[in-house]
Amino acid sequence: MAAETLTLGFLPLVDAAPLIVAKEQGFAEAEGLRLRLVRETSWANIRDRVTLGHFDGAHMLAPMPIAATLGLGVLATPMIAPFAFGFGGNAITLSVKLVEAMGAMLGDPPAIQAQALARVPRPAPLRLAVVHPFSAHNYELRYWLAFAGLDPDRDAEISVLPPSLMVEALAQGHIDGFCAGEPWGSLAVEAGAGAIVTVKSALWRQGPDKVLGLRADAPERRPLALPALLRALHAAARWAADPANREALAEMLARDEYVGAPAAILARALSGRLVLKAGEAATALPDFLEFHAHAANFPWRSHALWFAAQMARWGQVAASPNAFAKAAAVYRPDLYRAALAPLGVDLPRADAKVEGGLTQQTPVASRRGGLTLGPDGFFDGRLFDPDQVDAYLAGFRA
Repeated sequence: MAAETLTLGFLPLVDAAPLIVAKEQGFAEAEGLRLRLVRETSWANIRDRVTLGHFDGAHMLAPMPIAATLGLGVLATPMIAPFAFGFGGNAITLSVKLVEAMGAMLGDPPAIQAQALARVPRPAPLRLAVVHPFSAHNYELRYWLAFAGLDPDRDAEISVLPPSLMVEALAQGHIDGFCAGEPWGSLAVEAGAGAIVTVKSALWRQGPDKVLGLRADAPERRPLALPALLRALHAAARWAADPANREALAEMLARDEYVGAPAAILARALSGRLVLKAGEAATALPDFLEFHAHAANFPWRSHALWFAAQMARWGQVAASPNAFAKAAAVYRPDLYRAALAPLGVDLPRADAKVEGGLTQQTPVASRRGGLTLGPDGFFDGRLFDPDQVDAYLAGFRA
């Protein structure tokens, strides 16, 4: 039988690795698939090309299929997310001048860094950039700023830039900082333009960042290809997470058709050891980027609801039971479980959990009883109960 071809989009980021590995290491071929990977320049292009059917699916910002389904920033296009590319991978990078004015030690906890930033005299709002309005980057940056009493809409001007343009914008002084996935923070450090002040895994340990995004009719249009793709990505994520494959993975991602950055820089993210400022030794960052362990690929509906809650918190969508129900339904653990059933993989039985409540390696109810999760805490100690979204939002207004 001839292999079925899938055209999938991605942006040049380290966390696109499972998609690239699925093609390059033969995991897709083993499932009867031929992957055509198309490198794109912006997340808006990724979303639009999935919407229009140019792509069968894509490496996509975790909140993006939710926003598209809710009709935020674009005509409503129902989408689904049956696979997460992993945890972490983002960094908040500020200009060297601003970091020096903060006076905090690089590597300090994010609460200390945020408070140090809030004390810096500001003749004008901070000029910060994120990769898209409906991105984990935007919500994490806002969460971090607001913790220290900075209003992200009054004390900052948050603009949208493609990741590939952020280093130059910082170097030219057009922005004071940005939040983006690796390798862009490390490339800013390498250029002497910025310093990394905190990372996603310090803000929300084991929080998701990218998902496989597809139109909602994908299971009907590609009934055999979609489960095959999920199995291939599962195998690829496990391969990418193996430290024994780290050097080969860095070389693979470094190729021009993929990330196109020096392998030595990419290896920093893969090892979880980032250079925070030019000339300094690397710093080990727990759980900086996890491709597979602790159910990193499972599309938790509580993750979808956390993103929807941030959309409501920042006025992108009205808080309502209908909006939250639609958001939760975008993430599809049922499709993930069904695709992996032939493999006997140990997966959570629940579709959602309280986020931020796991402080250690915690066993969870699973198919075979051998799965552990955590820690997954938020840096401010808050919990997110997916059954109490209104109460969660009220806690920020108190």
